[in-house]
Amino acid sequence: MADYHFVYKDVEGTTTEWDDLQRKFGNLPPKPAPFKPPPFAPSEEESSAPKSKAWIDDRTADELEELEDHPDLDDDRFLEEYRKKRLEEMRVATRVAKFGSVMTISGSSFVREVSQAPSDVWVVVFLYKEGIPECGILSRCLEELATRYPATKFVKIISTDCIPNYPDRNLPTILVYNNSAVKATYVGLIHFGNRKCTPESVALALCQSDPVLNDGLSEGSSREAIINGVRKKFIERVVKQHEDDDDDDEYSSD
Repeated sequence: MADYHFVYKDVEGTTTEWDDLQRKFGNLPPKPAPFKPPPFAPSEEESSAPKSKAWIDDRTADELEELEDHPDLDDDRFLEEYRKKRLEEMRVATRVAKFGSVMTISGSSFVREVSQAPSDVWVVVFLYKEGIPECGILSRCLEELATRYPATKFVKIISTDCIPNYPDRNLPTILVYNNSAVKATYVGLIHFGNRKCTPESVALALCQSDPVLNDGLSEGSSREAIINGVRKKFIERVVKQHEDDDDDDEYSSD
């Protein structure tokens, strides 16, 4: 009958209390350090794997610029075009985010914020006073337009801070500036549909003679293109209003 022998081995690095005591007195050599595999590093072949759309989407504008001569993109015309498209989208987003709200200014900052604005920026200046209902109506319209057209600068200033002794009967007033000069003046709500004024009616009045409003999505938007867009939104608003009125009538008849 064969005689079988085997040696039991515990987990590597495990020692007994006896071994630890002997090492303490110098009777055994120090315990060897446990084996640690080297850190993983992708091979050259793996690190140069073809890039995907998702990989490009995660890159910053600077990183996309650096990809100009990337060898992986030279072999894939689609990804190269996609990189250029993403880069342009980032540039547009940066340009569009220029303003986007109605900024409150003071008399001391008027020259800097309005008169010294860049020549390619249209500035809509809203003269108002708190407590005047017509000013509140126009203010809400301008807030919406500032969001829609973030490449146009909208500012508001208390009327007498801008023009000393400016009569309250002239409020609200809008001044349109471009290239350091006043291009248009609108006194009162009469130009915008009186108390029934909407963001669309204000936009149409502002663009009557110049392309004042700019969404930043296209260079040099024509006045006609802006007006057509405003008219479309106006029609959509009217249609929605009629639909809401019809729903109200239906519920009241029930």
